[in-house]
Amino acid sequence: MTWEGRLPFLGSLFMFLCMLSSLCDSHPHSAWPLSSRAVAGAASNDTARKVAYIAAEVAGYADVVKQIIDLAVFGAAQNRSYRRLADFTDTIGNRVSGSHNLDMAIKYMYNAMTQDGLDVHLEPVKIPHWVRGEESAEMIVPRVKNLAILGLGSSVGTPPEGIKAEVLVVQSFKELKRRASDAVGKIVVFNQPFVSYSETVAYRAYGASEAAKVGAVATLIRSVTPFSINSPHTGWQDYQDGVRRIPTACITVEDAELMWRLGQRGQKIVVRLTMGAKTLPDADSFNTVAEITGWQHPEQVVLLSGHLDSWDVGQGAMDDGGGAMISWEALSLIKDLGLRPRRTLRTVLWTAEEQGGVGAQQYYNLHKVNLSNFDLVMESDLGTFTPEALQFTGSDVARQVMEEVVKLLAPINTTKLETHGEGTDISPWMQAGVPGASLHVADSRYFWFHHSEGDTMTVQDPRDMNLCSALWAVVAYVVADLQDMLHR
Repeated sequence: MTWEGRLPFLGSLFMFLCMLSSLCDSHPHSAWPLSSRAVAGAASNDTARKVAYIAAEVAGYADVVKQIIDLAVFGAAQNRSYRRLADFTDTIGNRVSGSHNLDMAIKYMYNAMTQDGLDVHLEPVKIPHWVRGEESAEMIVPRVKNLAILGLGSSVGTPPEGIKAEVLVVQSFKELKRRASDAVGKIVVFNQPFVSYSETVAYRAYGASEAAKVGAVATLIRSVTPFSINSPHTGWQDYQDGVRRIPTACITVEDAELMWRLGQRGQKIVVRLTMGAKTLPDADSFNTVAEITGWQHPEQVVLLSGHLDSWDVGQGAMDDGGGAMISWEALSLIKDLGLRPRRTLRTVLWTAEEQGGVGAQQYYNLHKVNLSNFDLVMESDLGTFTPEALQFTGSDVARQVMEEVVKLLAPINTTKLETHGEGTDISPWMQAGVPGASLHVADSRYFWFHHSEGDTMTVQDPRDMNLCSALWAVVAYVVADLQDMLHR
């Protein structure tokens, strides 16, 4: 029986004893307040014993945790996740949803993890298939200048001859609304300042529809990044139902600011935009799954994950090749040490995350019938730079357990547990009440390279990946091997 199971029993026992006491006492009315205090005190003592028990149980993993960390950071597995990532990305390249490259990536990882001695299988899904096609943009008034662009995912294309139109530059949706009459027939350029990714990305996601509502013929969005060397960044965008679909692409910070300055001077700006983008029928694909089966509760699962797809630029090394590789590496470390936890460790390499977690949602729909058997879901999708903390979403009781688990990471100085585990692919599980965890790294440079040609192996560091792999393996193994599942 778990500690949670004992609580109702202990409470009933104390109430029964209190009732006996009141029957024997000559002042029965005074007995009930005393018995209430007794029950409260007993519950408090039981909670304290429970916390102490959890702390002692988790602390008992110190020796095995040291073995995992030593193997990952100093031993035979040192730099292995980095080498695996380099070989994978150098061989396959970028891997956009629906592409031949993504198909090759899935086959590559299936074979590699099978050769690693893991139990691997593929689970079929349907995913979006958007293709960029040829694209270009040129400012032709007040002077001729090529504009570096990247069309946004799900964008429609222009007519074959392109769109030639005057430009209206705005810095916010509010300004666009105020100048709605000026936007008719124009290409709207959004030169929104970068505040944070979560806030500023709204312009990439919804800029096209908001501009179409006021009569614009296309949009060019300032790339969502705090730093640029004339580098456009792509990403998914969402057309609103019932709103005319117009072509949309991202431009560089430099070009957005250039056109803003020209506009502020009252100069007329004309741009010719050509985009061959189109959406094809949904494609067949797979989530790639590898496991170490639990010895006592094989039906119960601790899930680690990263996504295998990327955008069609760069190498997809940072987003999210690194997350995929440490989720494989965690299983390799545990296997190499001859460890086998009570519960199953399952690594899932998602497909079509960049299109809104498409593969992950279908995985959830298929497996939610076994929701109660999912102990913890983990996702790494914000880079594999120096780890700083583990982010966690779960009950207060589960948080107490996780606080003890991260204490085991003292040898790599990552003992901080933060709130709000996050990740597009694990969000359905967390919304359903399953505890979730994500990796918090030193990510100040993440959005410099995000969804751009700059996302290559050059931004990765082998030692950082060693540390991320160690953290990922320790958390997954310890939680999977504890006597009890995490409390919901």
